[in-house]
Amino acid sequence: MQVLDLSSVIMGPMATQALGDLGADVIIIEDRSGDTNRAMGPGPLPGMSGVSLNLLRNKRSVGLDLKHPDGRGAFLRLAVRSDVVVTNLRPGPLGRLGLTYDEVRAVRPDVVFCQAHGYPSDSDRADAPAYDDIIQSASAIGDLFRRQGHEPNLLPTLVADKAVGLTMAVAITAALFHRLRTGEGQHIEVPMIDVMRAFVLVEHGAGAIPEPPLDTAGYRRILTPERRPQRTADGWINVLPYTEAHYHSLFQLGDREDLLDDSRIATRETRIANSDSLYRDVAAIIRTRTTEEWLDECQRVGIPATGAVSLDELVEDLPLAQHPVAGRYRVIPPPVRYSATPATVRSPAPTLGQDGREVLAGAGYSRAEIERLETDGVLFRA
Repeated sequence: MQVLDLSSVIMGPMATQALGDLGADVIIIEDRSGDTNRAMGPGPLPGMSGVSLNLLRNKRSVGLDLKHPDGRGAFLRLAVRSDVVVTNLRPGPLGRLGLTYDEVRAVRPDVVFCQAHGYPSDSDRADAPAYDDIIQSASAIGDLFRRQGHEPNLLPTLVADKAVGLTMAVAITAALFHRLRTGEGQHIEVPMIDVMRAFVLVEHGAGAIPEPPLDTAGYRRILTPERRPQRTADGWINVLPYTEAHYHSLFQLGDREDLLDDSRIATRETRIANSDSLYRDVAAIIRTRTTEEWLDECQRVGIPATGAVSLDELVEDLPLAQHPVAGRYRVIPPPVRYSATPATVRSPAPTLGQDGREVLAGAGYSRAEIERLETDGVLFRA
């Protein structure tokens, strides 16, 4: 399966990374500055950031000037051979390039065309620029902080980009299954705001979902400011007593037998309603022993618990690999384990335009045609 990737930054590239890990031949189309993720933070060489070393794996790179008629023509010749086209360009810019679904479908009728951008194409904000920060605020992420008693804030991770990227991968897979059964391609639109609204409201719709509402929006156990890692005698841990039995075990371990018959832990409803005070009691108990002691005890009695892992520790646990240009780097392994069709890292992240000649030759371009495109600056590489 060939995927033609006209996306950038995190959202689209994450979707095509997932498809590439599963065996798709992903061809990324880059402009002269390269994909934005190539410059997201430091890297071993220019145009190869730590982010791009993993995000661009299992892909081939073609540097192409799509504003040039010959560049657009090359894209459409590649589209003829592509099962999937992925883009995060807004409707306006995509239309100006002449690469809309209708124009691609004219050369590949059964194409699966996945288009993700900030807002629905039939809304008055269809062409409004949107990044992760904007969509976090538009989907009430900031309000979650406010409900915890803080000023509105943003999660310190690109949660919208990544949630939408994964949604795109699922949507593309479903559309390919439909095509396998019917022979019919289709246009898929994935508005970031719609994905994140659904994402946030899974639990936070809560009592506001019934009509008339039974309560305000927001899931109390998650919104309490007391829900956080706990300090131990020598560090940090996260212990989560979730059931009545968990609380009984923790209270016994913490010499708080006086709480064993506490009505706050009697039912799921009472535990949720009293999350603030229960989490404070848990935190006070956890301070009495070391992290190692608590991990051992929680494992013994079956209470969910983990050490509070740092970002550095998370990275240090990754396997090492050798990139042919960038040198040694840490590989983020494919996160899903298939018994019959394992995901693999078959090829490292390419440099900008590294595969242009090979890809165009595979699309039927002659050597002379490729050289002319290079001379005219339509096809380029780093």
